[in-house]
Amino acid sequence: MNTQTNAFSTAAAAPGFAAAHPFLDKIRNFTPNWFASTMGTGIVFLVLASLPVHFQGQHALALTLWVADIVLWFTFALMFLARWVLFPETMRPMLHHPVQSMFLGTIPMGLAPLINGIALFAEPHFGASVHSLALGLWAFDAVLSIAVAIGVPYVMFTEQSHAFERVTAVLLLPIVAPEVAATTASTLASHMPVETARFLIGSGYVLWALSVPLAFSVLTMLFFRLVIHKLPHRDLGASTWLTLGPIGTGALGLLTLGQNAPAAFAGTALESVATVARDLGVIGGLMLWGVGLWWLAMAVLFVLRYRREGFPFNLGWWAFTFPLGVFTIVTFTLYRVTHFSAFEFMGLGLAAALGVLWVVVASKTIRDVTLGKVFVAPCLLKMNAA
Repeated sequence: MNTQTNAFSTAAAAPGFAAAHPFLDKIRNFTPNWFASTMGTGIVFLVLASLPVHFQGQHALALTLWVADIVLWFTFALMFLARWVLFPETMRPMLHHPVQSMFLGTIPMGLAPLINGIALFAEPHFGASVHSLALGLWAFDAVLSIAVAIGVPYVMFTEQSHAFERVTAVLLLPIVAPEVAATTASTLASHMPVETARFLIGSGYVLWALSVPLAFSVLTMLFFRLVIHKLPHRDLGASTWLTLGPIGTGALGLLTLGQNAPAAFAGTALESVATVARDLGVIGGLMLWGVGLWWLAMAVLFVLRYRREGFPFNLGWWAFTFPLGVFTIVTFTLYRVTHFSAFEFMGLGLAAALGVLWVVVASKTIRDVTLGKVFVAPCLLKMNAA
C-alpha cells in the first residue's frame, strides 16, 4: 500500500498531472484556510439565533445555513484527509509554513458552531437523544483544539522560520481554538444533565485559561510590531481583524460559563464559587468587550487605509466574519444580562454589518472557485516549481 501511495504521489508531481487530473490537483492544493469559511458561516447562523428581534423566515434561514455549514465542514475534512493520504509528502511543507500551519486552528473552530447548532436546531426535533452526539463531538473538538494549541506553537518554536516584521494576527489562530471550545461547552451545559453540565463548565474554564492569557500575550506583541513595522502587506490585511476574535470569544466564555455555573453547582460545595463566577463573568465580559471595541475601531481604520492602496480578495477575507460575529454575540449577551439598550442597538448594527460582509466574502469565494483561482497551496510553490 505504501509503495502504491508513493508511486501515486510521484506521478502527481509530474508535469501535466494537474491538467489530466484537475480534481486530484485541487485535493493536493487544499489548505486549512478553507475551514475559515465554515467558521464565518457558522457564526452567521449563531448570530441569527441570538438576535433579540425576530423576522419572518429567521429560523429557517439559520437552519439552512447550519445544514450547509455541516456539508461544507465535512467536505473540507474529507478533502484534507485525502491530501494527507494521497499526497503525504505535502504535509511537512504545510506544517513548516509559517502562515499555512496557523490555519490548522480553524479546523476545530469551524466544528464548534456545528455543535452549538445541534443544541439549537436538532434538540427541539429529536429531544435528549442528540445529547450524546453533541457531547461526543465536543470532546473531539476540545481534544483537537488542545492538540493544535500545543502542537502548532511547538513546531513554530522548533522548525519554522519567523521574523518580527512578518508577524501578523494569524499567529492567534491555533491559540484561540481552546477558548472557542470553552464557549461551546457553556452552550451545551444548559442543555445537559446537571452532572454533565458541571463537567462541561469546569472543562470550559480550563480551556479558557489555556487560550486567553496566551492570546493576550500575542496581542501585546502585535501592538509592538504595528508600532515598529506598521501594517502588514495588503495580502494579509484582513488578518488585522483576527485580533477581535480572542477578545470576543474570551468575553463570551466568561459570561456564558458564569451564567450557567450557579444552576449547575447549586447544592454543592462550589455553590458560592459559582455565584462569584457569575458576577465576575459580567465584570470581565464588560471589560473585555471594551478592549474589543478599541481593536474593532483599529480594524475598521486599517481596512479603510488598505482600500486606498488596493485590497485584492483572497481566502483571508473570511477573517472579516467570525471575529465580528463573536463580538456581536457577546454584545447581545451583555444586553440580556445588563438590559442596557445601547448593547441591543449596537449589536443590531454589528449583525447587519456581519450579514453584508458574509454575502460579499461568500460571493467572491464562489466566484473564484468557479474561476479556479483559489486552489493554490503557498507551501507547495517551491515543490511545484521543482
